[in-house]
Amino acid sequence: MTMAQEVTLKLHQFLPPVAVLPAKVIKPWAENLEKASGGRIKVEHYDAMALGGRPPELFDQARDGVVDIIMTVTGYTPGRFLKSEVFELPFMMKGSVATSKAFWEYVDTELQDEEYKDVKMLGAWVHGPGVVHTGDGVAKLEDMKGKKLRGPTRVINDLLKELGAVPVGMPLPSIPESLSKGVIDGTVIPWEVTPAIKLTELVSNHTEFSGDEALYTATIIMAMNKARYDGLPDDLKAIIDAESGMKLTTLAAEEMLAGDAPGRAIAEKNGNTIVVLDEAEVGRWKEAAQPVVGRWIEQVKGRGVDGNAVIDKAKALIDKYGE
Repeated sequence: MTMAQEVTLKLHQFLPPVAVLPAKVIKPWAENLEKASGGRIKVEHYDAMALGGRPPELFDQARDGVVDIIMTVTGYTPGRFLKSEVFELPFMMKGSVATSKAFWEYVDTELQDEEYKDVKMLGAWVHGPGVVHTGDGVAKLEDMKGKKLRGPTRVINDLLKELGAVPVGMPLPSIPESLSKGVIDGTVIPWEVTPAIKLTELVSNHTEFSGDEALYTATIIMAMNKARYDGLPDDLKAIIDAESGMKLTTLAAEEMLAGDAPGRAIAEKNGNTIVVLDEAEVGRWKEAAQPVVGRWIEQVKGRGVDGNAVIDKAKALIDKYGE
């Protein structure tokens, strides 16, 4: 009689262990794998790039088998995951949980065999509404002019530029140092991740958008090395499948959204200023952001992608999962 195979999987990601995703999504997910497999699957967690490299290299680390599993922001490698970018377009998102489910369905039915063919996809989601965080405040569109703002992805940086800001692309872990050295005047990120980088101590003004749409969101994925997954016994594959996909996506989306309120509360407690732009002002931002969509359609056309069709598909899927 042979011993049941035991598997140890190395999981690498860029956030500190206290952040919502590692603490409330990835580690519980891994514990579920361990439990369901009777301890045959073990996951070793490497937070905050502990195994080396930079956040933009995470996807390739999984593809190449340097690690077994990664979590990353797709936009850290600009222009690589073109169809995924559709969910980052200005005011595309309507409800981050519905948009996450839409993103996962799109990945599962189409993108797994296209943009993500080199890995086994485990989950794909977006964060809650993007907020503008600055030193001296943004109360209207004109206040964006000339502000050096960090953006996470190509699409979002294009949006910031269109709104009058000077975009500075960088992964999330670089924000605190860049703010304290004056490299940037502010950043766009959701409330949920602000405590992990103590953002509300570094800037004192925050700008939100009223309405059910969001200025922007970023697409986030968890992926596994294909050969590692394919080499597992069928019963362990089934356990990973059962805990991943829509289940993992929904957990991640719900936890990230739930994390927005505590993050916002810290800013309030600090006495920071939170401005909520009214519908009329949001309308001005929407109008100003339109060229970003047109440019994206042109850019992806040059790579053989019908941007209008992708936008229609994304909107239909978001509506399908929406309230």
